[in-house]
Amino acid sequence: MNKPLNVSTFIGCESDYSNSEIVLFGIPFDGTTSFRPGTRFAMQAIRPDSYGLETYSPYLKKDLEKCAIYDGGDLEMPLGNTQKSMDTILEYTRSVVQDNKKFLMVGGEHLVSFPTIQAAYEKYPDLHVIHIDAHTDLRDEFLGEKLSHAAVIRRCHDFLGDGRIFQFGIRSGTEQEFEWAKEHTYLEPFYLNTLKDIVEKLRDVPVYITIDLDVLDPSVLPGTGTPEPGGITYRELLEAIGHFQTLNNIVAADVVELSPQYDPSGASTAVACKTIREMLLTLAK
Repeated sequence: MNKPLNVSTFIGCESDYSNSEIVLFGIPFDGTTSFRPGTRFAMQAIRPDSYGLETYSPYLKKDLEKCAIYDGGDLEMPLGNTQKSMDTILEYTRSVVQDNKKFLMVGGEHLVSFPTIQAAYEKYPDLHVIHIDAHTDLRDEFLGEKLSHAAVIRRCHDFLGDGRIFQFGIRSGTEQEFEWAKEHTYLEPFYLNTLKDIVEKLRDVPVYITIDLDVLDPSVLPGTGTPEPGGITYRELLEAIGHFQTLNNIVAADVVELSPQYDPSGASTAVACKTIREMLLTLAK
């Protein structure tokens, strides 16, 4: 299970599993996508395009080549069976966490964050989640299905409870979701203005960071399944990642919802690659 499942790797992620501090892996699943499918193809585009980057980040002044990162490839998903897919993801992620490694998961649609956050929570019962997204993802169900990318944060709340989820950049959802959030999560609509203050409060607790790339305005990242106008700029996202550097206990993270085929220019994939590089370096000691 801990041998690479593909030949190519993300740039700078050539460590073997036993010596790695961080595990990178992809989840090619978009089985509950409600608008435009295609996130299953994200890592197929990301890995080769990552070689358009430098391994060094001038923003964080860190280099992937100086980090011990293992690219474990993509999980094999049982297509057509959402519950079995979630179980497959949970089993793999548990094995990584039990080996005392941090991980960066790349989706895939946002539902794939549910089992990876669950695995992190099982290891770190005081886990807190920072959620950056255009959408609330707080429905109790979508079209009768509780396992949906529109309900992923609600499913995480089922085990995390109140006071553990912090949402930023949200600009789309039902009225009921926004009302529910007032009682159960911290939600800043539209912007990331209070992120720095929240990060300061979470400085010493275990933190999982989940980034849905559709938080970015479609003029920045059109290659996503549910584009939502009115989003943040990429410089604002980089500033947010800069704030994460003050967190002392980031245990895992994910970057989800790139659909590369909707942006033939490749710009959206380039944005995803750079975000992954910055988040890998954020996880690194």
